[in-house]
Amino acid sequence: MHLLDHKKKVVKDPRALLAIVEGLRAQGCRIIVTIGSWDMLHVGHVRYLMKAKEEGDVLIVGTDSERAIKLYKKNSMRPMVVQDERMEMLSYLECVDLILLLDDVDEEGRWQYGLIKEIQVDTFIITDDSYPPEQIEEIKQYCGEVKMLPRQAETSTSNLVFRILRDCLAPIITMLKERGLV
Repeated sequence: MHLLDHKKKVVKDPRALLAIVEGLRAQGCRIIVTIGSWDMLHVGHVRYLMKAKEEGDVLIVGTDSERAIKLYKKNSMRPMVVQDERMEMLSYLECVDLILLLDDVDEEGRWQYGLIKEIQVDTFIITDDSYPPEQIEEIKQYCGEVKMLPRQAETSTSNLVFRILRDCLAPIITMLKERGLV
């Protein structure tokens, strides 16, 4: 189901999302949710989202806020792409129906389940290394089903950042050192 043009896919208010979901559920739609940072959107992300969409009628993509990512990645340099641009990139994907910005982690970076508690999704999609087993059991309390997908590509944002630094920045630093500039 292709619900909206890309500009209308981003829902700013969680209450508005709940109203949309209630309307979709009344039409008999299966609601699928996945959550991530979607930083430096790449082929692995797109394949994953396409697979997630196959699980139901409406795919809602939670997009973690900059604050949340810094907390759970334990890395002040991430995300590389600001949240509004990450959500805009997602909005161009046909498999993504709705997008919501999430800032739902505690100070230790642990997710608080707000979106799936509120919406009571049919299926929550995760990668097989997203959460520890005890947290998966906790998540199962709030959704009809938790489905694990394997990573869809060898590419990851962390690997991309590492390769950029290694392949682009390291030679520049070496050259600057050779010239006595560092």
